[in-house]
Amino acid sequence: MQDTAPQIRISSTRPIDQLLAHYGSSHTHHLNELIHFTAIPLIMLSLVGLIFTLHPWLAYAFLAASMVYYLRLSRVFFLAMLAVSAAVLGLVHLMGPLRTELSVGIFLVAWVYQFVGHAFEGKKPSFFEDIRYLWVGPLFVLSRLFKRLGIRW
Repeated sequence: MQDTAPQIRISSTRPIDQLLAHYGSSHTHHLNELIHFTAIPLIMLSLVGLIFTLHPWLAYAFLAASMVYYLRLSRVFFLAMLAVSAAVLGLVHLMGPLRTELSVGIFLVAWVYQFVGHAFEGKKPSFFEDIRYLWVGPLFVLSRLFKRLGIRW
């Protein structure tokens, strides 16, 4: 008798590895990667600053939801992003009364650089395909740092 059960393909690749590999495929040009290492943290800072301007609790809620997403992907990245997020919140608080203006300026300049990097790359930003890649960007930067430091995630 012939086996007619559907074949289930089991992948040993974790979702975090798949996301980083896909993100990395549109970030292979050295200049684009270098720009992202600067622009992504600045975009994160400015985004949290802008949300904080609307209401501080919205910024805390946004970061808390982000932490849930990161925890689901990797405990190592979760811990790293927890520290990064605390630093970002500290900087947002230090911006004081100039928070809105600084956040808008940083946001605009950082995104211009991101698109310049993608012009060198010749590929569109990953988040045009899937909004999750806005959260994967910081992990991409951390993954490169982790590789240099020998940290496994």
